[in-house]
Amino acid sequence: MRSPQSRIGLTQTQRLELNASLQASIAILRTDAAGLTKFLEEQAAQNPHLRLDPAPAPSLQDWLPRWSGVLVAGSGLGLAAETADTSPSLMAHVMGEIERLNLAPKQLKIAVALAEVLEPSGWLGAELSLVMAETRSTLPEVEAVLQRLQQFEPTGIFARNLAECLRLQAIEADAFDADMAAVLSHLDLLATGNLARLAKVCNTTEAAVLQRFKVIRAMNPKPGAEFASVSAAQTREPDLVVTATPTGWGIALNRSALPSLRVERSEAGSADGLAQAKSLQRMVEARNSTLLLVGREILARQQEAIRLGPTGLAPMTMADLAEALGFHESTISRVVAGASLDSPRGTWWLRQMFSPALGGNGQPLISGAAMRGRMARLIAAENPSRPLSDAALTMALAIDTGVTLARRTIAKYREAEGIPTASRRKRKAILPRTSRKGRVEG
Repeated sequence: MRSPQSRIGLTQTQRLELNASLQASIAILRTDAAGLTKFLEEQAAQNPHLRLDPAPAPSLQDWLPRWSGVLVAGSGLGLAAETADTSPSLMAHVMGEIERLNLAPKQLKIAVALAEVLEPSGWLGAELSLVMAETRSTLPEVEAVLQRLQQFEPTGIFARNLAECLRLQAIEADAFDADMAAVLSHLDLLATGNLARLAKVCNTTEAAVLQRFKVIRAMNPKPGAEFASVSAAQTREPDLVVTATPTGWGIALNRSALPSLRVERSEAGSADGLAQAKSLQRMVEARNSTLLLVGREILARQQEAIRLGPTGLAPMTMADLAEALGFHESTISRVVAGASLDSPRGTWWLRQMFSPALGGNGQPLISGAAMRGRMARLIAAENPSRPLSDAALTMALAIDTGVTLARRTIAKYREAEGIPTASRRKRKAILPRTSRKGRVEG
């Protein structure tokens, strides 16, 4: 029997490896402002050639676009009148949380009555006296239930006014102190931007007021809006801001969210360290310019979404943007990962502004996100005692959009939005809504 013999052969294989610089560039490209700030602080602590200047502190006039409709220039603070009924996703969330409280029968009746008068903003749309009359309860009984409902997420829902909405968020963020309480009790002065007068009235320093303003500015004045189809559930600083200009919508990087990175020679550093610092600076600049370029293209395609909300989203894919900008699709995916855009309609995740087209073959084209938004609008406007079935929604959407979808597709959309079936949505309408138009909060 022959013994096995060892043989030496030569083969050729190909393998792609990313060097450290390319790995860092990809990581920076897909990092949001908060993550990038933390990363740069770590790098500056290790590399003597890097200098990190803090992001410029916003002035009292520098409100994020999400505050549009809440801040009324020259006339104090007020909440713009809501034109849509409460989001069915918000109502489904609230009713589910109420069920988990296992309340006594009378407390449950009060809780449902309070839920029925929620506005899309997440604020209460009726005075407690109306809830008291409907449920035959006393003010302490209603307030006791309300206090429990105000512990629901997102923080700030079931607030009776803007000041209370912000106070709940400040408490949750462990940022509520005597100075914060004083500023929240004078929101009308905060809206005017009179820093000296506000500091004097609050019996504190201008620096303390600015510090509280920075915290308030990042809060969400309409927490209920997070339940819109593409809203970002967050209160941190956005990466991009969209504002109205005389020629249309404009978009820019949110400079108050990012520190400024500089490279300076240092005796304590090495030549390699200097090269790494310059390389990092180029990566950050490339990340910012790419993010802004992608943001501009998204804005150009989604003008109606910024104006109308989710129902205005046009069909758009990452492949569409990649072709238009000359990037690889993976680059678009990395840029929009975790990045957000703040607009007068609220804060949006960039990733969720992409949606494939429905329709075609003789039918109009509409994005899947817009179809879900229209479905939610139909459910929000339905008679609560006679809610629409999935079959009825299918027919109504076909009439509304000209696109006919399968009933199971509508059911899938409804479940994705957290909206229960028609039988579970059926309930008695309790109270009429009241408008907050023109009401000053503070």
